[in-house]
Amino acid sequence: MKILNPLNDSSAITGFILLGFPCPREGQILLFVLFSIVYLLTLMGNGSIICAVRWDQRLHTPMYILLANFSFLEICYVTSTVPSMLANFLSETKVISFSGCFLQFYFFFSLGCTESFFLAVMVFDRYLAICRPLHYPTIMTGHLCTNLVVNCWVFGFLWFLIPVIIISQMSFCGSRIIDHFLCDPGPLLALTCKRAPMMELLFSTLNPLPLIILFLFIMGSYILILRAVLRVPSAAGKRKAFSTCGSHLAVVSLFYGSVLVMYGSLSSQKEDGMQKIVTLFYSVMTPLLNPVIYSLRNKDMKRALQKFLGIQKTVLIKKTLEQY
Repeated sequence: MKILNPLNDSSAITGFILLGFPCPREGQILLFVLFSIVYLLTLMGNGSIICAVRWDQRLHTPMYILLANFSFLEICYVTSTVPSMLANFLSETKVISFSGCFLQFYFFFSLGCTESFFLAVMVFDRYLAICRPLHYPTIMTGHLCTNLVVNCWVFGFLWFLIPVIIISQMSFCGSRIIDHFLCDPGPLLALTCKRAPMMELLFSTLNPLPLIILFLFIMGSYILILRAVLRVPSAAGKRKAFSTCGSHLAVVSLFYGSVLVMYGSLSSQKEDGMQKIVTLFYSVMTPLLNPVIYSLRNKDMKRALQKFLGIQKTVLIKKTLEQY
């Protein structure tokens, strides 16, 4: 990759500058503490769901296996941005290396794409459970569940591989400042020496394409689910059917709602600020809220979490007593 500086072509630029959230030093420290707490809570919440599913035999079903993988995905997703953001808060230079920038770019968007695939697979599981209950055990087998999980990860990480490789080979000139807290394709393409309309078109097409297709698939599945639920004669049956989809629908609303706000924002004057706020919401706050949503609305998950936390508490007490 070639980086050129109009002030001095021979000077070597060692990376990009991520502005993040410009504010006085005290504000940077406050943000560091705040996001450190959010990051730890996110790790604890999603980690608890993974452990609960792993240790409770009753949760060894496709629905909860998908949920455990989704929680692991959320841990990876938030880890792709928050640690570098925390380092940026304490840094004086705000510099991120070329390799670090493009690795963050690749993992952030690949994990986001993987999340879209997981949300679609999870609604497919609920569709089979509600609309095809008699055939569910024979269709959603452990083998199929494993294949779906693997395909989500593979397709998610293949989607942005070639575009990231292409843009990483471009030449960059002038300012190396990115007005964001992560390496985003828009600011990166704006720093290239020559305009690349084909690359801009490629990114503007590739980025929303899986989101749109999978969103339409999710909405279509929920329409079929709603039709099936309305045909259930008993009110208790309807409540049970809705409760199995309520958590997933809330997570879909959070993720796609924030994405639609970002892509639907037409105000160029507020574009940078809005983009940072919305990206912050779906990349940091959504992984924090997802464990809360699933644990509060799902009785089986609440029981498993209580059992898991009770076991951990008992082990901790025993270890403490042994020390004395």
